[in-house]
Amino acid sequence: MSTALGVLVALAVLAIVVVSMTVKIVPQARAGIVERFGKYRTTLPAGLNVVMPFVDKVRYMIDLREQVVSFPPQPVITEDNLVVSIDTVIYFQVTDPVAATYEIANYIQAIEQLTMTTLRNITGGMTLEHALTSRDQINAGLRGELDSATGKWGIRVNRVELKGIDPPPTIIDAMEKQMRAERDKRAMILTAEGDRQSAILTAEGQKQSAILTAEGNRQAAILTAQADRQAQILRAQGEAQAIQTVFQAIHDGNPDQKLLSYQYLQMLPKIAEGDNATTWIIPAELTKALGTLGGTVGKIPVDGGGSKTRVDFDAPIVDDAPEEGATAEAVQQALDAAKAAESTGAAAAPAEAPETPPEAPTT
Repeated sequence: MSTALGVLVALAVLAIVVVSMTVKIVPQARAGIVERFGKYRTTLPAGLNVVMPFVDKVRYMIDLREQVVSFPPQPVITEDNLVVSIDTVIYFQVTDPVAATYEIANYIQAIEQLTMTTLRNITGGMTLEHALTSRDQINAGLRGELDSATGKWGIRVNRVELKGIDPPPTIIDAMEKQMRAERDKRAMILTAEGDRQSAILTAEGQKQSAILTAEGNRQAAILTAQADRQAQILRAQGEAQAIQTVFQAIHDGNPDQKLLSYQYLQMLPKIAEGDNATTWIIPAELTKALGTLGGTVGKIPVDGGGSKTRVDFDAPIVDDAPEEGATAEAVQQALDAAKAAESTGAAAAPAEAPETPPEAPTT
């Protein structure tokens, strides 16, 4: 009984082992490499697969998903003999599990070494400044070289990225100083340009202000001169009209010696006007000249009939100023008449010998 039970247990264990060796479950995005007696037989897809037990063996399980591998920084010498450390990140995917298994022993290590050598070749032909500013160019060149080399291994390189390019500390310090100097230079240039533009605008403003001020002064001077001219013309016209009126009134009124003496007496108080006019002197020649003037005026023929034209004090004032030509002609006529009267009086006056003037009385 115990022997039969032992046999049954052995058969059950054997069946379990056979089933486990026959049925193979491959996860999604995986591929199983099956070998028979050490030779490649087939590739198992994802899912449930059946193989021959004790003969077929799943040797490798290949991951078909895109993988990311980061390599440590590697020293690279640039064209200007500077050593920089560059670390890279590779994105790749296995497209042929059989080639990835049998064409290369360790494709991760192979990709790493290929990346290092290709990176040295690309970066060795660039200066440090060019390498720092040409990441896209380095990535594209590195991806092309890796993709062409790993194609026979059943691997496709999708993307290559440079994580960092680290120059030596001394070079970093020198670059910082250079960039600081360049920024200071640009700042000084911009400041100088701003000062230049400000000076130009200020000068333009001052120029425009001076032009406008000069134009305003010119216009003001012209208007002032025109106003003075008009005022002088009006004053001349008024004086001419006044002279003509007074001269006509004298002839129309037929003045005599008494009227001239009365006018002289009326003018005497005006001589003493003023705060400091406490003493005033009447020259002796003044009385003599007054007598001569009176004698001369007395010889002017008068008819004694009084004024021929009465002045109406209640009549409104009428501005009958003549035109400029008529005014000038009237003024000239009045002056000619006055000169004629003066020459007539001088001829009629007796010639007297000069005598010593008496002392002027003091009032």
